[in-house]
Amino acid sequence: MEFVATKDAPPAIGPYSQAVACDGWLFTSGQIPLSAAGEKVAGGIERQTGQVLDNLAAILASRGLGLADVVSTSVYLTDLGEFAAMNAVYAARFGSHLPARTTIQVAALPTGARVEIGAVARLPR
Repeated sequence: MEFVATKDAPPAIGPYSQAVACDGWLFTSGQIPLSAAGEKVAGGIERQTGQVLDNLAAILASRGLGLADVVSTSVYLTDLGEFAAMNAVYAARFGSHLPARTTIQVAALPTGARVEIGAVARLPR
């Protein structure tokens, strides 16, 4: 098992790793809309989703992976009424690659974020 960290994504805001590589898989922690410097990104759900996906892409890239290597995501929204707007950004980034996905509405997210996304990706053999 290897704990993964990159300066190109926000540092963990608690006792966890940005990701963990284990037995051929990369498990990311849920990413919220923070800049790589750890600053909250303002804006609507589209901007926040874009930043979250940028963060995931940076963590994946630190292991030589991209969004096309993702096999599963978990999406947490504070308002399912924003699902369509989040989904449009998500679909544009993933394109024809369609990982399994779970989407859940939650009461709140850290730093007042509106969206959090975590991913599981397959590491190269």
